[in-house]
Amino acid sequence: MTVNPPAPVVPGRSASLSVTVPVSGPSGLSDYAVSPLGVPAAVLRDEVRVAFLGRTSTEDQQDPRQSMMRQLGNCKTAIPVSWVIVAHFYDVESGRMEVEARGQKTGYERFDIPIARDGGVADLLDEVAHPGRRFDVVICESVSRVARRTFEGLSIERELERSKTSLFAANEPITLSGSRAQRILQRRINQSVAEYEVLNTLEQSWGGLCTHVREGWNISKPPYGYKATTYRHPNPTKAAKGQSKTRLEPDGVRAETVTQIALWRYHEGIGYDTIADRLNADPFKYPPPEPPNRERARGAWGKTSVFEVLRNPKYTGYQVFNRRASRSRHGKVNDPVKWVWSTEPAHEPLVPKWMYDELTARRQARRGSRDGNSPNIHPATRRTYVLRGMVFCGCGRRMFGTHRHNITYYSCWPRSNNRGQPDRHAGHSKAVYLREDAILEAITRFFVDRVFGPHRDDIVAADLDGIDDRTERERRFERERLQRVVADVTRRQSSVLRQAQNGDRDDPFATALRSTYNDLDAEKTAALSSIAQLDATGESGPSRSGAALLEALPYLMRNLTTAPEPLVRRLFEITQVAVRLRDNSDYVTITITLPAD
Repeated sequence: MTVNPPAPVVPGRSASLSVTVPVSGPSGLSDYAVSPLGVPAAVLRDEVRVAFLGRTSTEDQQDPRQSMMRQLGNCKTAIPVSWVIVAHFYDVESGRMEVEARGQKTGYERFDIPIARDGGVADLLDEVAHPGRRFDVVICESVSRVARRTFEGLSIERELERSKTSLFAANEPITLSGSRAQRILQRRINQSVAEYEVLNTLEQSWGGLCTHVREGWNISKPPYGYKATTYRHPNPTKAAKGQSKTRLEPDGVRAETVTQIALWRYHEGIGYDTIADRLNADPFKYPPPEPPNRERARGAWGKTSVFEVLRNPKYTGYQVFNRRASRSRHGKVNDPVKWVWSTEPAHEPLVPKWMYDELTARRQARRGSRDGNSPNIHPATRRTYVLRGMVFCGCGRRMFGTHRHNITYYSCWPRSNNRGQPDRHAGHSKAVYLREDAILEAITRFFVDRVFGPHRDDIVAADLDGIDDRTERERRFERERLQRVVADVTRRQSSVLRQAQNGDRDDPFATALRSTYNDLDAEKTAALSSIAQLDATGESGPSRSGAALLEALPYLMRNLTTAPEPLVRRLFEITQVAVRLRDNSDYVTITITLPAD
């Protein structure tokens, strides 16, 4: 039994369908063509109206004007003689965009494409649903021109099928009587290949960027406090074409400003607004950052710019990439687990790594807390709280102040509104309260006994090593920084030597290389001398500045709870008071830090 017997020959009907189909009698078409799975009846007529669908991307290394003309020419060559292209729809945009965002770009206007445009793919889908549409089928050069991702391509193809409009491709056989199953198989293979090609290209490009960063090279504009130093490309072929790479180097007073911001935040715990005010008080000493768009420049520091400095890991000396999803998530910050770090420090650090890590850990605890104790700007604010931002629950959340029945409390009241996520506060009490008067009594008793009392020297003698630990850590950080400088200079000297070996002795370029080598050697000698001085200072042992600090404080035997609230608040801020409730208990841990000044 023949599965698909040949159709009877009809006199006057050619294979190209150039003769009108008889009003009655056999059509001469195969069983495939007349089946419910075949092409729409409009395609079987002699004259078929065709809509051209094209797309090209400005990201491709091609001319969009020539690409569109080539696509249209290939489509005209592939269609049967009796088919006529009556409409042109094309876009200049990425093929990986979602269907809802397609056809909204106006990039095509920049390329003077000599093809009358009837709209983009969005206009094509709008018109295909209209019963009075101008075309019967749609043709493209290849399915990759419809979309680079299979899901978007299938979505557009499905919209066309709902309106009984077939989609053909110039690089696929255009048959009207063959098996549709075979056409679908080939179409899906082509779509898979198109998606594979774009993903494979992106993955290779991404791998190159990650390798570039892991070797310490910089990408994009240097952050505030650094400047970019240009190096010849390590690939001789690319170097011959004038291509280069850049590394980061400290940018004078701006680099010192970054370090000062980190020191204020770490040792004094002040907020972004307070830091910005200090910086703006002396703009010559602390020059404000300049955005890429000079028209947006404020000429002053803001809390956002301070925040961006403190959160940037590049100041630790490591090169870091992929902190933001610039394209896939419209610039949102990625989870730190997705950041790409250089394998070792690539430039001189402005903030020690251990300090950056501690500041990052503190940030969540202080999130949303402002400095000072002025009333909140909210119109419903009626009072202030002397311990605002200093009391923490055992779950890690900062407790907020509340006043009920003439008693001030600090509360923790987590709400279970984490839809789609595990409850982070499972097992937490519905509400936790701490009385302010009980906390203040314990804090002031500590100050009277250990800070302002007559026997304070004996009480804190055992803690002096811990008090002086900050100085030792700063000395260690400075020594590590100088060691990085020595390593970087040594690496640069080796690079200079390699370049000088390939040049003529009397060549001006070789002469300049020798001068550069001597300058680097002087810089290396100075760094080694500073390291030796730091080592000599460390051998002398820690200072006893803690005792002198305590002796400079006055004696005070009076209860601080009777002092004016602004003065008590200021004292607590200076000494960085922190009250932490222990998990599932009625006990709290109170810590203070005496400032060096």
